[in-house]
Amino acid sequence: MSDTLNFTLRVWRQPDASTPGKLVEYAAKNISPDASFLEMLDLLNDELIRAGEAPIAFDSDCREGICGSCSCTIDGLPHSPEPAVATCQVYMRNFHDGATITVEPWRARAFPVIKDLVCDRSALDRIIAVGGYVSVNTGSAPEANELLVSKPDAEAAMDAAACIGCGACVAACKNASAALFLGAKLEHLARLPQGQPERLRRARRMVERMEAEGFGGCSNEAECQAVCPKEIKTSVIQRMNADYARALLKGR
Repeated sequence: MSDTLNFTLRVWRQPDASTPGKLVEYAAKNISPDASFLEMLDLLNDELIRAGEAPIAFDSDCREGICGSCSCTIDGLPHSPEPAVATCQVYMRNFHDGATITVEPWRARAFPVIKDLVCDRSALDRIIAVGGYVSVNTGSAPEANELLVSKPDAEAAMDAAACIGCGACVAACKNASAALFLGAKLEHLARLPQGQPERLRRARRMVERMEAEGFGGCSNEAECQAVCPKEIKTSVIQRMNADYARALLKGR
């Protein structure tokens, strides 16, 4: 492997939500194989600024695969062709020297593009706001051993809670469904004693909010599971559907 790598980037450029965008070609030269994908974009932006051009807008924060801010589609796949990683965890050594890489934002009606690679994912926040929590009385913490949680339930809750809310599942789905995201958010509470009192009401309110935000329905093709950086399984969708159905029956 050479000391540095060179790439041709085809990057989606869109100045604002109301202006049509297009793919613009750039040369990324002398990139370290150990540079992350976002570090490569940082270097390219430095060159664009020096040339008097507008830098490429993209989201990032922790750059450790935790926050879910980074949201690029790389060569047609959300985050990366590499499995179980967020965009910030992609390294340039995984691409061939001289490769042409196409970079686009998430594509979903519920995720309108704000600028370049940045899209508005606040729809996910609004789903959480209507029920992604447990209501508790204030005061001192209860005795930890009063609420017993089995090991399988504890592990399943932790697995579901790993969801970082990045929206890759939505971007991968042909229907732009947020079912995997919502299923994970419901699962980690439904597995715990604290989540039981509001369980059915939570499921109904959050599913209805998801539909109101314009997300599509799940057609069980598991594209979401394939691109999830935290490898959340579609089994969480089954529990979500079951709880939603129970909530509808109870409501009648």
